[in-house]
Amino acid sequence: MGARILIVEDDPNTAETLLAGLRQEGHTVEHVADGRDALYLASAADFDALIVDRMLPGMDGLSVLKALRAAGVRTPLLFLSALGQLDERVKGLRAGGDDYLAKPFAFSELSARLDALLRRPAVREEVTRLACGDLEMDLLTRRVSRAGRPLALLPRELKLLEHLLRNKDRVVTRTMMLEELWDYRFDPHTSLIDTHISRLRKKIDEGFERPLLHTVRGSGYRLSETP
Repeated sequence: MGARILIVEDDPNTAETLLAGLRQEGHTVEHVADGRDALYLASAADFDALIVDRMLPGMDGLSVLKALRAAGVRTPLLFLSALGQLDERVKGLRAGGDDYLAKPFAFSELSARLDALLRRPAVREEVTRLACGDLEMDLLTRRVSRAGRPLALLPRELKLLEHLLRNKDRVVTRTMMLEELWDYRFDPHTSLIDTHISRLRKKIDEGFERPLLHTVRGSGYRLSETP
């Protein structure tokens, strides 16, 4: 099954060769010749890969790449360029490019490099923030707030809350928490989990209109906006 490819190339002969070759291989291909058009189209449409010339009118290829990556667009990008020097290749790769092919090139090599990019697993955005309603946790700074009000949590409370947030709207049993957070085997007589849950509940729910941390009798606990 073919992929959807955007070619950004202002040289008509190169563009025609790429369009014909990639379509013959079964891909759906679109073409623009201007950097600004490329930025708009690559941001708005869902492409599997981008083939971008380094030197373009309107906006050069490196600027297009930087703008796309800053906007969170992670579509694999293959640079084409007559600027084959090492420092130019390094600039493109460091800016977020996935591969670099110097002109003139053989179509067979471009096709092989494109296939390699398409075989890569999709890049997942790293999660840096967890939330349940107006309760938020920044995973980078370890700061927690509710309705904009900072909450002071101890390290163990932070770990417990993160676990509940990652399992939002699902019941988390005492056994799961003991094994995953404390590395203990389940002891039906321990009150460890209930004690920490009680302390956490006071900090995240007391003084707020709607409770988020719910006890599910006979099962465990659930963090949810829904009672």
